[in-house]
Amino acid sequence: MSAASRAPLRSNLSNRSNRASTTASTTGRVRRRVALTTGAVAVALLATACGSGGTSGGGGQTGFVTGADGISTVKEGERADAPDLSGKTVDGGQLDVDDYKGKVVVLNVWGSWCPPCRAEAKNFEKVYQDVKDQGVQFVGINTRDTSTGPARAFEEEFGVSYPSLYDPTGKLMLRFEKGTLNPQAIPSTLVIDREGKVAARTLQALSEEKLRKMLDPYLTDESGEPAKSEQ
Repeated sequence: MSAASRAPLRSNLSNRSNRASTTASTTGRVRRRVALTTGAVAVALLATACGSGGTSGGGGQTGFVTGADGISTVKEGERADAPDLSGKTVDGGQLDVDDYKGKVVVLNVWGSWCPPCRAEAKNFEKVYQDVKDQGVQFVGINTRDTSTGPARAFEEEFGVSYPSLYDPTGKLMLRFEKGTLNPQAIPSTLVIDREGKVAARTLQALSEEKLRKMLDPYLTDESGEPAKSEQ
């Protein structure tokens, strides 16, 4: 083969090599951008999944009016019925929240993996011990723990004595009327009145003071007047 005929061949090979190098470089940049974007999304989801929550629970006409303290309430007569909340508990028993009708029920959605849940756990137990003789029942809904072991360890560590439903996939949360709970806002707390209706909610971790403030309007003494829980 003459030198003249070999020159186009070398040129073609060089062009193909350059195109392949350019394609590989472009593909690498695209993959890096996808990886960075995916990582950012994952971090954002983690941040919203367990933090201070918020005041928005999505769409739906739930009648909630949110105060400056982040506690939302619904006027009597406008409250929605709480859904069926029954199933296996963290300790292996069975529980049906409907059995507590006639009591005020405080529902706390939590996970052992969630730092704000750990921060508020002792507050909930302390308030529960103060008000449980006033016709009040606390119930937890444990979510996103892939087994009950970490949840049981959480309860033991913080001395939680009230029961918690085990809801690893969040299916119990999805039973509430749209706009009541935000599945990404963990922890969340609801107050269910003595008629079995959702009366109040907050999508944030609660101090002892805020929990008492949220619960107090639904406590009554023998005369039917609001009664303050003991400090």
